[in-house]
Amino acid sequence: MTAGVTFGCSGLAGLYEPVSSEQAAQVLEAAWEHGLRDFDTAPHYGNGMSERRIGDFLRDRTGWTLSTKVGRVLEPLQKGHTAEGFKSGLPFGQHFDFSASGVERSVADSFQRLGLNKIDTLYVHDILDPDVETDTPAHLRDLLDSGAPALSALKSSGVVSAIGIGVNTVAACMNTIGRMEIDRIMLAGRLTPLDRSALDKVVPLCAEHDIDLVIGGVFNSGILATGPGPDAHFDYLPASDDVQDRTRRIVQICERFGVPISALALQFPARFKVVSDIVIGTSKVSSLTRNLLQINAEIPQKLWDELDAEMEAGTI
Repeated sequence: MTAGVTFGCSGLAGLYEPVSSEQAAQVLEAAWEHGLRDFDTAPHYGNGMSERRIGDFLRDRTGWTLSTKVGRVLEPLQKGHTAEGFKSGLPFGQHFDFSASGVERSVADSFQRLGLNKIDTLYVHDILDPDVETDTPAHLRDLLDSGAPALSALKSSGVVSAIGIGVNTVAACMNTIGRMEIDRIMLAGRLTPLDRSALDKVVPLCAEHDIDLVIGGVFNSGILATGPGPDAHFDYLPASDDVQDRTRRIVQICERFGVPISALALQFPARFKVVSDIVIGTSKVSSLTRNLLQINAEIPQKLWDELDAEMEAGTI
């Protein structure tokens, strides 16, 4: 596999289940020992908890790169927190602000939470996403007219080395490429054996505009790791009958070649030249070790040929 591997730090903030500081440190240490040096975080992940933990880990180390995100601004709460899905979050609330002032506030706050003097890449987080209600003309206007120029200024002044968007939708890519400066796009779940919606438009546009594509969500919320079954999830929801059937076809192909479906999912995006990195994230050392073994496992070309033929036929 020619693409690099980025360690995604959402799990450090207890995504779906609590994670202690000790557990977070253990998985980060394991990632470092396995040679991982690229890390991705965001204010959204536990309302800053992920940034605090990765900053504590990296502070006395060298040779790493780090990306974080803008678009959400955090404010202190008197009690509780609003980081939906995160069980080890900090007591802050969030609101979206894609304007220049929001970008500048977010970056300054991230530097403070990280306790680091370097951020390599800034992504605009979750613009044009209907699931979080940022798919509005006002949000896009704030970004293109105000936030994007602020990001370019941060890059040109040397505060960061690269800028881009970190999103879940193809629409977000299509509505920003060519309209703002973008060095990298982090796209989750749209370049997998089950969801290839980025293939026809986003991949060629990234090649045309010399944009690196960083792919996360390679398991589509789980089914491409676990395989089909009554508890399988696809895009955060129970997998439909159609998705279950398509996954069974993929499993059948994998079994003929003795390849785990998770290895196929991890390596699938790297087949495309514009993909520079695959994001893998976990809070468990055992899962990290397994994923790193599978992302480097040998997959016969005949398996890829058979998979491509099934895709062309529309059976997957």
